Amino acid sequence: MKILISPAKSLDFESKLPQLDWSIPFFEKEAIQINSVLKKKSPKNLQKLMSISEKLAQLNWERNQYFGISENFQKRPAVFAFDGDVYSGLSVQSLSKDSILIMQEKIRILSGLYGLLRPLDQILPYRLEMGTYLKVGNHKNLYDFWKSKVTNVLQNELKTNEILVNLASAEYYGVVDIKTLNVPIVSPQFKDFKNGNLKMISFFAKKARGMMARFLIEKEANTLEDIKGFTSDGYVFSSEHTKNELEPVFIR
Repeated sequence: MKILISPAKSLDFESKLPQLDWSIPFFEKEAIQINSVLKKKSPKNLQKLMSISEKLAQLNWERNQYFGISENFQKRPAVFAFDGDVYSGLSVQSLSKDSILIMQEKIRILSGLYGLLRPLDQILPYRLEMGTYLKVGNHKNLYDFWKSKVTNVLQNELKTNEILVNLASAEYYGVVDIKTLNVPIVSPQFKDFKNGNLKMISFFAKKARGMMARFLIEKEANTLEDIKGFTSDGYVFSSEHTKNELEPVFIR
C-alpha cells in the first residue's frame, strides 16, 4: 500500500527531531530549476502570483533568494517540516521510530516545488502550491511540469494490484496521471453531520486524512478491509453512504 497526502503551507523548522537517517528528494535538481524561476520574481510579483500578504511575500522572496545557500535556512525532513491540519492528524512526533520507518515506505507527499517526497526527505522552507500558475521552461504550469515525473515514480514503486490510497486534496491529486496507474486507487471520504445534514467540512476532512494515514501506518494496512476499519476521532465506515467501494465514506 502507498498513501498520497498533500503538503502544508504552514511550516515548522524548530521543533526537536528524532535521531533517524534522512533521505534525499527524488527531484532535488528539478526543485532548484523551479526555484530559479521563482528567484527572479520580486516580492510584489510573488504577492500577486500566490495571493498572499506583503509580509508573506517578503518572507518567501528571501527564501527563494537564499535557497540552499544560507545558514538561515536549514533542511528538515518533510513530514516534520509541514505543519497543517493533515499533519496535526498524522501527529508524527508521537509515532514510534518503527512506525516512522514504515511511513517512509508507504507515504508519499505531493509538492509544488519538490514534486513527490518521502516523509524523511530533507527539504528547505518554501511556499509553492501546485495550483500556482507558474511557467517553468516549456511547461505552461506546474501540473504540466510534474505530471509525467511524479506518475513515473509512482508507477515504478507500485507493485501489481498494490493499493494506492488517495488522501491528498484535489489540487495536488490532479498532478497524478491516474489513467496510467494500473492499480486500485482508494479515495476515502470523510463527512460530518451539520444542521442535520451530512457533508464534507474541509477542516475536519483534512485532519481526518492525517488520522487515516496514521491509522494505516500503525496497522501496517494493505487491503480495502483494513481501510474500512478506521475509527479514529469518532469516524466510522458507513456502507449505507458508500456508493462506490473505492470511495468509502466515513461519517460521524
